[in-house]
Amino acid sequence: MSSNKPLAGKVAVVTGATRGGGRGIAVMLGEAGATVYVTGRSVKGNPATDGRSETIDETAALVNARGGIGIAVRTDHTVEEDVKALFGRIGREQDGRLDILVNDVWGGDSLTQWETPFWEHSLDNGLLMQRRAVHSHIITSHYGVPMMVARRQGLVIEVTDGTDYRYRGTLYYSLAKVSTIHLAEGMAADLKPHGVTALALTPGFLRSEAVLDHFGVSETNWRDAVAKDVHFAQSETPYYIGKAVAALASDPNVAAKAGKALMSGDLAEEYGFTDVDGSQPNWNAYYKRTFERQ
Repeated sequence: MSSNKPLAGKVAVVTGATRGGGRGIAVMLGEAGATVYVTGRSVKGNPATDGRSETIDETAALVNARGGIGIAVRTDHTVEEDVKALFGRIGREQDGRLDILVNDVWGGDSLTQWETPFWEHSLDNGLLMQRRAVHSHIITSHYGVPMMVARRQGLVIEVTDGTDYRYRGTLYYSLAKVSTIHLAEGMAADLKPHGVTALALTPGFLRSEAVLDHFGVSETNWRDAVAKDVHFAQSETPYYIGKAVAALASDPNVAAKAGKALMSGDLAEEYGFTDVDGSQPNWNAYYKRTFERQ
């Protein structure tokens, strides 16, 4: 294992890796040398999300371009048989090995009604959000974690929004994100005797493809959007959380973080990595400095 490929020989699954943080995580795990199973519903010629063209095939190609091995497997993580088949395939192809599982399925943007009390929010959309963003994680871990338990090693990362249990402004969104944090906390307790670590991880202000489109900018000129939202100056690329995952997966003492909810910017300061432009944004510190002291 070389110092610049600390995850060479490791096998990872990144769910919801079509775009955004999932894509950034998959690519940076690939750069660290891992074999990465890239999963999601959008495949070449058949994108599953209205208005979005990104596919898991593109993400797998980016993993390969960074020096890893990217394997795209179409998987609907709300469908138990899909998930069971995914890990059956990994078991056969990797001789039962799974080192890293990143649960990043979300799919709730189009379902969230902001500034709407829960009794006026679409009930169907609210429940579907839990199915996509919480149940999918449970189903995936149910089938993936036994591969880690069998080898008494592994890391499970639950990607969420925020590091605490405070209300996030709309009930169904808040429930999904808080539940994901508790999934990590509960899994960590169950997995501790088996040598497997589970934790939660959140990006800061994520500069995803959809966010860039929302602001009418690209990654090249993203700073133009700061005029619309001053807080956007503290945003980060999807590769930043990807570097956080790679750092955690490379840390021999990661078990000390079991059950915790962590943020990309804090981990950047701890592990010494930067975003792709050399900056080191810390949304956690910025939020506390800007909003909590008002």
